[in-house]
Amino acid sequence: MTIDRDPKTSIVGLKQRPSNRPGLPGWLRKLGVSALVLVVFLVVWEIAGRLLGSPFFPPFSSIVTRFFDLWFSGPASSLFLTDRVGSDLVPSLGRLFSGWALGAALGVLFGLLIGRYRTFGYFVEPFVHFARAIPPPALLPIFFILLGIDNTMMVSLIAFAVVWPVLLNTIDGVRAVESLHIDTASVFEFGRMKVFFSIMLPSAAPKIFAGLRVSLAIALIVMVVAEMTSSSGLGYNVVNAQRTYNFLDMWAGILVLGILGYVLNTVLALVENRVTRWHKGSREGLS
Repeated sequence: MTIDRDPKTSIVGLKQRPSNRPGLPGWLRKLGVSALVLVVFLVVWEIAGRLLGSPFFPPFSSIVTRFFDLWFSGPASSLFLTDRVGSDLVPSLGRLFSGWALGAALGVLFGLLIGRYRTFGYFVEPFVHFARAIPPPALLPIFFILLGIDNTMMVSLIAFAVVWPVLLNTIDGVRAVESLHIDTASVFEFGRMKVFFSIMLPSAAPKIFAGLRVSLAIALIVMVVAEMTSSSGLGYNVVNAQRTYNFLDMWAGILVLGILGYVLNTVLALVENRVTRWHKGSREGLS
């Protein structure tokens, strides 16, 4: 009896053996890599800030300390929140959510109508493409003249900026609905409202959520721009700190804006995964 010593055969045999070593889940590996990159970035920032010694670029630890001093150094009876939370964070969150919700609702509503009725879209779409090309900050003087410097002006400007990505994504999502679904609904004598809410809206949901996530980032940017004309809010805090050369306060405001944007985007992504899970499952089943 002879034993096959061919190295190629041996290597192939080794490759075909299943590995018994437990591997980390993909999401955990991704989280670990992201955390490592973030830690390296912050360490480099800290070292660079200390070496430069510039008031314009303070160390990250100093920014974090100022961040807690401004908003989270209050008494335990108020959950460690300071009075600045009421003058900075609360007004900004109210304007952000009000403007985003209003713009998103209008975008979905008119997107369904324009996407479903092409004749209506034929007359309206030129205006849509013209209006969405105007940068919202350029309209700030007009909103100021028409509505004054108050919450109504800021909420309206945020809503104007938010409506376009939601509107266009909704139109695209509705027009991508298979005609077979609409024909089947007609056979079963579905009413218009039932067709909208039972077929079109669920089918367009993935693209609508994509527009919502884009619009959320836009809403945060426009909120900061609008609040630069106000006397409260995060935008006012950042620009006022810059004007008075209080750069630690400025960086602390930028930090809280970044955290706010990240948290809101993460929450919306979780809601999207929950709502559109059926769509992803059906797509995987077809593939």
